[in-house]
Amino acid sequence: MTRDALATASDLLASAAQSADGDDGERLSDLADQLDRLSTADEGPDHGRLARIQNALHDLEDSTEGDATDAIVEAHEHVKEYRSGVEGV
Repeated sequence: MTRDALATASDLLASAAQSADGDDGERLSDLADQLDRLSTADEGPDHGRLARIQNALHDLEDSTEGDATDAIVEAHEHVKEYRSGVEGV
């Protein structure tokens, strides 16, 4: 089952990684890979995993500029959208 919101967030973060520098680019690439895997995994991520991803995105929003930041903010919205439908907590 594909989780479209997570797949879209992954694509946005991969794009942001290309325009970000150094450690930020690596973190963005890693998060894009994580979300890509989660978008097609047999089981969806739980609230804890999504919260950690959102915290990382929040940090990256503060440490990047320009197009990278815009893509991260948009990706963050897609993760929030997906998380709003996750059962539990």
